[in-house]
Amino acid sequence: MFESLLAALRLPDLRKRIFFVFGMFGVFVLGLHIPVPGIDRQAMENLFRSGGSLFGMLDVFSGGAMRKFTIFAMGIAPYINASIIMQLLTVAIPSLEALAKEGEHGRRKISQYTRYLTVILAAMQAWGMNALLVRAGVMSPDAGAMLRLQIVITLTAGTAFLMWVGEQITDKGIGNGVSLVIFAGIMASLPWQLQQTVEWVREGVLAIYNVAFAGILFLATVVAIVAIQQAQRKIPIQHVKRVVGTKVYGGSTTYLPLRVNSAGVIPIIFALAIQLFPLTIAQFVGTSTGFGKWLNSVASAFNPGQSVIAAFFYGGLIIFFTYFYTAVTFNVSEVADNLKKYGSFIPGIRPGKPTLEYLDRIMTRITLAGAVFLALIALMQYWAPTITKVQTFTLVGGTSLLIVVGVALETMQAIEAHLLMRHYEGFIK
Repeated sequence: MFESLLAALRLPDLRKRIFFVFGMFGVFVLGLHIPVPGIDRQAMENLFRSGGSLFGMLDVFSGGAMRKFTIFAMGIAPYINASIIMQLLTVAIPSLEALAKEGEHGRRKISQYTRYLTVILAAMQAWGMNALLVRAGVMSPDAGAMLRLQIVITLTAGTAFLMWVGEQITDKGIGNGVSLVIFAGIMASLPWQLQQTVEWVREGVLAIYNVAFAGILFLATVVAIVAIQQAQRKIPIQHVKRVVGTKVYGGSTTYLPLRVNSAGVIPIIFALAIQLFPLTIAQFVGTSTGFGKWLNSVASAFNPGQSVIAAFFYGGLIIFFTYFYTAVTFNVSEVADNLKKYGSFIPGIRPGKPTLEYLDRIMTRITLAGAVFLALIALMQYWAPTITKVQTFTLVGGTSLLIVVGVALETMQAIEAHLLMRHYEGFIK
């Protein structure tokens, strides 16, 4: 891996792309320290201390911008939600599905719709956040409409700018830009977490063996994530020979790679949204009201860190959404039809319905392994602090670690692809 990085830095074009990514990271970090006016900083800090998992999760993905309430406080989350909604609508609405099959023009149109939806979702979320901050005492109830509108515009513009940064990284940098923005947001809070951990050890709050155990658990989780993310089931595909004129085409054997975890981190995000929904509504309506108290009690009852039943429910949601999202993104029937259409077949399996049933059975089995793994990783973020006693390091398990490792792998594979085009030997064998 390090040899690939050094080889990449020797190439002017690739070096320029890598430096561009780091330059965009610098812009992102700068924005993390530009505050939004009209906010009581101390009250915001107190809100995060008592806000529970909702605010902690938002703060992790924003790189600490939510806690400081800077222009990037909402992060890239509205764009992620908009992208997920558009993916689901593309499957559900025939006109969008036809547009997606039109090639580059269709993809650009869908990307344009996603941008519009991102701005709408960001504005709605920023306006709701205004109401939450007023109710929590972070912003004065006497704040004028102009100040509230200013905050909404600032937060929406911050999200739109991050969306633009992600697209620029994709075009002029290395890897998926939006994923790298999320990666930067998670890693930006890492120095502060390490500093807090060191201070707790010095003050005697944490024992050194607890930190060592957390480090071992962290490394073991990273190894497991890499293994599952890279795992594939290769289905042999035999292509039929075709004679065109005096030439013979086909007749070769290739492989259809089926990933164990083809859904990525999306099922965890879906399950997390459902789990945090009652708490989110309770925070907006206020926990002092009867309805707010009831919602808060519901959220506590379904907290995986406090109940075994809640943990099973959360894990079940992740398994369900893994199968759901895999079925949406990987159409087994379409794959079987394409194999039959182009004269290809799986050795020992007849084309048509037998191929469909075979692929469906294989996908069901390997998706179960990926779904159970995702459920364990998601629950790790609740179990790890209790097991290790380390409350200051959020990368031991959970969604954030899965994103960090997944994005790092994708970025290294993108660098490797550029090197392979220039005849360099890399770490992927």
